[in-house]
Amino acid sequence: MLEKHRQQLIKEIVDQQSFASVKVLTDKLSSSEATIRRDLTKMAKRGEIVKIRGGAQSNSNKRKNIQSSAFNVDKTKRTDTKKLIAKRAVELCAENDSIIINGGSSTYMMGEYLTDKNLNILTNSFVLANYLSENSNNLVSLPGGEIYREQGIILSSYEKDNTEHYRSSMMFMGTPGIGKFGVMESDPLLILSEQKLKKQTDKLIVLADSTKLGKRSNFVFCPLEEVDVLITDSKADKELIDYFKDQDIEVIIVDSLDD
Repeated sequence: MLEKHRQQLIKEIVDQQSFASVKVLTDKLSSSEATIRRDLTKMAKRGEIVKIRGGAQSNSNKRKNIQSSAFNVDKTKRTDTKKLIAKRAVELCAENDSIIINGGSSTYMMGEYLTDKNLNILTNSFVLANYLSENSNNLVSLPGGEIYREQGIILSSYEKDNTEHYRSSMMFMGTPGIGKFGVMESDPLLILSEQKLKKQTDKLIVLADSTKLGKRSNFVFCPLEEVDVLITDSKADKELIDYFKDQDIEVIIVDSLDD
């Protein structure tokens, strides 16, 4: 990863979380502690962050109080495998279908494979909506709400945000974790928005690469009994896959292209 790109991602993580430790940054960006510490020193000198013992804190007053990973960070992880998962998800769509696509890095990658489709798409991802409006003939709708730039989504805390007028055959969503406990989410506001979307669809399809299987997060979005299809990759734990199938979930497995 180029230094400029890595430092941009550091800035987004720190602004989003208010504080980030060196360990968190090394884990998220797959970089060494020495590299991250050098980046923090350079960024602090430029006034982009405040360097403190063990990490850095934000000097921005524009942070959104939502607990979720930054979109630009997530989309750099396991990219090739996520693209295969996204491609397989799009293959489930028939011409002129009405679908819902929840915001996230995995679902964003569906955009590349939707360019030659003619679908009615409701999405709370403004980055996906922008991509599809420029590169496809799909009819794209957005809900009302506030823009959360770091996550690339639109969220509303109000009951009526125009999604109540939409009906779809399938809803596609990513997740920070899925296991015997259900489908996880990281923030109550995200759950509120996603559950409103879920009310408007017939089938729930979860896109989760193998690193998300068995992983826990802060909140449960829904139990496994509400999941219809799970799309994951070939590095997935076999016992968990068998468990999901026992819960009447259709599991679709693509090849893993990551080491």
